[in-house]
Order: sequence, then structure tokens, then C-alpha cells
Amino acid sequence: MDSNCAVTGNSGPRIRSDCRLSLCLKNEGGITFDLKSKVETLYGESIRNLCSEMLGCFGIANAHLEIDDSGALPFVIMARLEAAVKKLTGIRIDFLPDFPEEYKYSTLRDRFRFSRLYLPGNNPSLMINAGLHSADGIILDLEDSVAPVRKDEARLLVRNALRQLDFRGAERMVRINQGERGMDDLDALIPQNVNLVLIPKCENPENVREVAERIRDILAESGLTNPVYLMPIIESALGVELAFDIARADESVVAMAVGLEDLTADMGVRRTREGNETLYARNRIVNAAKAAGIQPIDSVFPDVADMEGLRNNVAVSKALGFEGMGCIHPRQIAVIRQGFAPETDEIEKSKKIVIAYEDALSKGLGVVALGSKMIDPPVVTRALRTIDLAVKLGILEPGWRDESPAEA
Repeated sequence: MDSNCAVTGNSGPRIRSDCRLSLCLKNEGGITFDLKSKVETLYGESIRNLCSEMLGCFGIANAHLEIDDSGALPFVIMARLEAAVKKLTGIRIDFLPDFPEEYKYSTLRDRFRFSRLYLPGNNPSLMINAGLHSADGIILDLEDSVAPVRKDEARLLVRNALRQLDFRGAERMVRINQGERGMDDLDALIPQNVNLVLIPKCENPENVREVAERIRDILAESGLTNPVYLMPIIESALGVELAFDIARADESVVAMAVGLEDLTADMGVRRTREGNETLYARNRIVNAAKAAGIQPIDSVFPDVADMEGLRNNVAVSKALGFEGMGCIHPRQIAVIRQGFAPETDEIEKSKKIVIAYEDALSKGLGVVALGSKMIDPPVVTRALRTIDLAVKLGILEPGWRDESPAEA
């Protein structure tokens, strides 16, 4: 390809909500266009005006732009054109879309993270309606799902998506790359009200501290005060062995996940449905997370068509002590959320324990009993957490204590 030309984006019969953009710099002739779009009659002039405005802001007066559009929204076109300009010129100016105030929100440190939906960072069609799927978190992924040669343009697309898409209350997450490229990801994305950053292939506490310090610097430089949480992902044998140190490496760590595909590859074993080959690793990560006071999050279930297999996997995951897992398709979200939510008999038992505990406290008793059984403090703590979870999920009404003990 001509060194004065750059191509970004995607096109093809199965591509939706994206565009393939070819930008060629010229010495004269102004800005010319070759636009191919099914919506050219309605939006062709708007697309040309947007691109002309952007090129003017970048100081480009002579260029030819070919656009093969498959229904890309303006923020997508902006990201694709900015990526092409930066490939050719190295200009560091950012051309940012609007950022509605209602899309800016913080999340709580201990919020529920049952389901986290991974979305490839270079595929806008999957991002646009992601907020409708009711996942607890939406992960815009810049690591494994993006080809190395597309990383830079994906970063700009994710940046614009964070500013333009309605996540409908889901935790706004990004999985950054490793090393210096990951630091560049942080520079671009942290100012866009990211709630949580996933750190891939985390093998030691220093990996966490490096990311945490960079984030604090960016927030300070930007004058931002919103919290940004961290979730290291353990994907190697070394990471498993250092899981506790990683879990408590920085106060911004709120959860720790395991990535079983990379972990089994590192161990030289095949991942199986039964999961016996990773049982030790998963137990160790759960124990490390619980000891550090953070949430343990399980790996994704890779077969999106096997709902029964997913349901069984969630049951095992919950029994091991995990408090959520990743998902790679929206259809997995409901099964995962239902699986990690408290069951009816679990809630009823917890209600009885809490009522007995409160009754003992009101009478000044030092011992809590339910029938003929003594209730230990850890059992009460677990029951209180189950009740709190059921209320927050809407399974149990906040006024449940108004019921009689017999009914509870």
C-alpha cells in the first residue's frame, strides 16, 4: 500500500455498524470522497461533513477518503478516521465525541459482579446494544479478542464507545493489554469514566501496583475523583501461587478472576468439562480472594450453546466459593445470575437464623439458638449476607422482618 495511505475498520457481507475507511494524503485538490453506503441518501452529507470537520481539526487540507459504510454510527466513523490520521501523521490530538452526563456514574466497591459480558474491542456492532442485556458488568476487551495490528484503532473505538453508549447501569469495565501497550490503554480510557480495569495475565503484585499507580496519576492529572477498581486475572501457574499477594497488592483491587484457557495452556494440560485439572488453582484463588476480603470470579464457560453445561458449571463454581463468572454471549447472563443468586430454601433458613440472632440480642443473650441447635457467629454472618443479597436482587422485600417468626 502507498505510504501516504492508511486503512482502518472492517467491511464485508457480515459486518454491521462499522465501516472500512481508506485515507490517502495528497499535495493538492482539497478533500475528496468516495462513499459507499446504504444510507447515503439520508446520511451521506452528514458523513462527509463530519469527516471534513475532523480532517480540518487535524490540519489536513488535501486528502482522498474512501468509506465503505455498513451503518456505522458517528462515534465509530470518528474512531476509524482518527486511527487512520494517526497512522499516517503521528498527530496526538484527540477528537472526542460528546459525553452525556447520564452516562457518567460510579459503582460501589462491593457491588455484585455475578455476570461480566466480554465484548471484542474492535467490533462496534456488539457494543451498541450491550446495555440491554442486563449484565452486571460490560467488558470492552482490548486484549485477546483484538489482533495485534488492530490494537491502536480498537483503543480509539473503545474510548469513543465509553463516551457514547448507554450501559444502563452495568459496571463499565475494560480489559487492557499487557506491558506498555496496557499503559497506553489506561491513558486513553481512564478519563472516560471507566469503573473497573481488568489486568490480564497477572503474575505478581508489581503488575497490580504499576497499573494502580498509573491510574492514580491519570485521575490526578485529569482532576477526576471517581473510583476506578481493579480485577487482576490469574492465568498462569506462577499467578496461582502468588494469588494472595496479588489480591492484596493495592486497595483498589475489589475482585480477582481466573482465566482457565491460558492457565491450562501454561500448565500443559487440556481443559476438560469436569475441571479436575484446575481444581487446585480455583480453590487457591477463592481462598486467596476471601482472605484478602475481595470477590473471587470464575472463568468463562466456552460453549455458548450448552445451557445445561453452563448451569452445572455455575453450580460447581458457587459451591467452590466463587461469586461470579465471565460470559462470552448474552444468552449466558440469565443462567449465571440465577445460579449465583440465593435459592429459596437458603433464603428461608437465613431468615430464621437472622430472626433468632436479633431475638437473642434483644434479650441480652450471649448464645444464639435455632430450635435445639446453637448458631455460631460465622453462620449468622453468612445468613446476613444471604439476606442482604436477596434484598438487593429484589428476591426478598426490604420489609421482610414484618413477617411473623413462624412465617419466616
